[in-house]
Amino acid sequence: MKIAFLTPEYPHPKTGNSGGIGTSIKNLAIGLLSKGITVRVLVYGQKVDNVFDDNGILVQQIKNVKLKGLSWFLTRKKLERIINQLFLDKKIDLVEAPDWTGITSFIKPKSCPLIIRLNGSDTYFCHLDNRPVKWINRFHEKRALKNADRLLSVSQFTADKTNEIFGLNKAFTIIPNPIDTNLFQTNIENPQKEKTILYFGSLIRKKGLLELPLIFNKVIENSPNTKLILVGKDVPDIISGKSSTWQMMQELFSEKAKINVDYLGSVPYSEIKIKIEEATVCIFPSFAEALPVSWLEAMAMKKAIVASNVGWANEMIMDGESGFLVSPNNHNLFASRIIQLLDHSNLGTKMGENARNRVKKLFDTDKVAKDNIDFYKSLID
Repeated sequence: MKIAFLTPEYPHPKTGNSGGIGTSIKNLAIGLLSKGITVRVLVYGQKVDNVFDDNGILVQQIKNVKLKGLSWFLTRKKLERIINQLFLDKKIDLVEAPDWTGITSFIKPKSCPLIIRLNGSDTYFCHLDNRPVKWINRFHEKRALKNADRLLSVSQFTADKTNEIFGLNKAFTIIPNPIDTNLFQTNIENPQKEKTILYFGSLIRKKGLLELPLIFNKVIENSPNTKLILVGKDVPDIISGKSSTWQMMQELFSEKAKINVDYLGSVPYSEIKIKIEEATVCIFPSFAEALPVSWLEAMAMKKAIVASNVGWANEMIMDGESGFLVSPNNHNLFASRIIQLLDHSNLGTKMGENARNRVKKLFDTDKVAKDNIDFYKSLID
């Protein structure tokens, strides 16, 4: 079986920066390769047309067509021609694309099956973030969903919410994002001497980063020596128009809290594991996700977690068993759960063990790869 992934991002130095979509594709691709599946990743929006091998994954860089007013259409038609030729040459059996901005809205492969996997469209995130969506993005995303041969979603919440906001009644197969639990496992047996809270991910409003300072202010009042470590790219704030979410956050920290905050900026993906390993508690006060890989990484490494209680979270974490789920707006309760884990290391250890066991059972690459293969076979057959 030969699977192609069409994507705007992929985590490799040659293809540029990558977020959750690229990471989830690479994790799945590695799992599929281990099962004897051939994987090709078609990365559009590149500076050059090129093909290279990434440890068995064939990565094809595709340069967008530049023509004022028609670039969006001509680029889609270029992608369509590439997909058709690869299918004709028997180099791929099907192609899978994300829902983000509806890249397949005007792509109609002649015979090659086309799948869309929900990781969260722009329309979906705007809805969860209570802000207006660009009409052009909504148009392309809805058209792409309506034209796809089959539909996948990384969470039931994302599938249901997508149907709701687009006014659709589509059937989605639910297969979560995978994680390699062999790669993400802790090597530290001794508890940390310093109490540290870690957030890793983009510094952006939709991930609750403007709530985080208010939460940490309350933590400091009860645990004055606790450190907050922030790792991730600083993102402009769409709603206020300000160029830096980090600058907005600094204005919200109390004077006591501010001196205990360490913002490291973006770090190489290879170093994320080290930062997780060093943390006492990981926190994710997000308002808008689909099924975040960062949560899975922290869970796989047996970390005590306090996270948002919105929709998708209940499909990942069992509240009070494999972590705590709290509304990001409830600063007092969010802070008290963090303090509870900081002060009771045995509770954090138990929850961390439960979290890893849950990840191994439901989200491990080996299991998720098998589920995807069964799905692909049903479509090809």
